[in-house]
Amino acid sequence: MTSPVLYHAAEGVATITLNRPDVLNALNAELLAELRAAVERAAQDDAVRALVLTGNGRGFCAGADLAGRQGEMKDSGTLLRERYHPIILALRSMPKPVVTSVNGVAAGAGMSLALAGDVVLAGRSASFLQAFSKIGLVPDAGSTYFLPRYAGEMRARALAILAEKIDAEEAHRIGLVWKVHADDALAAETARLAAHLAQMPTFAYGLIKEALNASFDSNLPDQLEREASLQTRASGSQDFKEGVAAFLEKRKPQFKGR
Repeated sequence: MTSPVLYHAAEGVATITLNRPDVLNALNAELLAELRAAVERAAQDDAVRALVLTGNGRGFCAGADLAGRQGEMKDSGTLLRERYHPIILALRSMPKPVVTSVNGVAAGAGMSLALAGDVVLAGRSASFLQAFSKIGLVPDAGSTYFLPRYAGEMRARALAILAEKIDAEEAHRIGLVWKVHADDALAAETARLAAHLAQMPTFAYGLIKEALNASFDSNLPDQLEREASLQTRASGSQDFKEGVAAFLEKRKPQFKGR
């Protein structure tokens, strides 16, 4: 039987591909379990220095597989806590850069999953939809956290309440996407970016993520102190020493991610 999640690692990059293309990679229990395992595998593998998350076929992820959830509807909170939250938290806390490459639709929790990346790329035909209110639900899997921070409160409210689909260019305009590429160039551009990230100072990337994850919940004095503490750790790394040496010697640095 075909796995609902594909995992491939090479040259410092792990690529996780959602693999239920016949249902636009809708999230069911099996896919979520395998996705969590794949994300944890990438996080724990020292040879992996960048992660790509994408979807197979015509869509990135259509959200929860409602056809398979009829018997679970009464306890959605438990489903979120047990199956979705660990994945979102693992992506955000992973001390490595995560690129989400959105090919086609990203709807509901699929949109949440896309926004959990550190850098979000999209194909020109991609679309984004906060589908929750259409069936009487609240945005979940992190959408109410990501949307106000990326798009601003007014846009977040409108996206969540009106549940209108937006295209990739609009998502880019309002700050949900870093770059939009032609559909036939998306995979190559994603691979190029991931390969670049895998050669960069991974240790510093992890500290950058730590600082940014805390910034909205900190006041300025606390965030300044956090920066100072993280900078102490960064300046003690091998990558920092290599970066300085390469700068002084006018050569390309050879970072090791340590």
